[in-house]
Amino acid sequence: MARLTPENEQLAREIIGRYPRPKSALIPLLHLAQEQDGYVAEDAMEHLAELVDVTPAEVLGTCSFYEMFKREPVGRYVVNVCTNIACQIMGGEELLAHAEDTLGVKAGGTTPDGMFTLEDVECIAACTEAPCLQVNYRYEHRISHEGFDALVDDLRAGRRDDVPPHGTLARVRQRIPAATAAGPAVPGECDEPVWVASRPAPPKEG
Repeated sequence: MARLTPENEQLAREIIGRYPRPKSALIPLLHLAQEQDGYVAEDAMEHLAELVDVTPAEVLGTCSFYEMFKREPVGRYVVNVCTNIACQIMGGEELLAHAEDTLGVKAGGTTPDGMFTLEDVECIAACTEAPCLQVNYRYEHRISHEGFDALVDDLRAGRRDDVPPHGTLARVRQRIPAATAAGPAVPGECDEPVWVASRPAPPKEG
């Protein structure tokens, strides 16, 4: 779809500056690209390759390894229904079937209005709260069929401000003021960690 916007390219360069080697920033840069478009577009991967001086194939290799990175457009809300053992015992399979009926799509599909993508996923590490699901990786615990329908209605009506569009990891962007940043250092080229060297020595006792 698109390369990074000028604003996001500036942010990307700031992120790269935190790492000893540019390509070490690749995962947060992929998240930035996904936040921009809702998925990681091919043009964005090519742009990231230019920024960190690797091949587009290397960017694709990292992007395709992690399930959270989507390489095709998805809905505004990605709904992950867990059907692993704990959730399965507590009705996860039935919840997924109900979600398919409610949304009118099978797992792996996106609703015609582009609002919801439904996914059948493995364990999401909330086994004591089964059956559970995630919407854009925000948890919904012990959810009933009625609770799922209410969740969908709330999302369609814009009543869930706690669930941002797909691709948004956090509402608060990390910023490191220049005065407190330790600065990157290539491993093996310094005698002590940069963050230690950058701090003033503690006052001597006595």
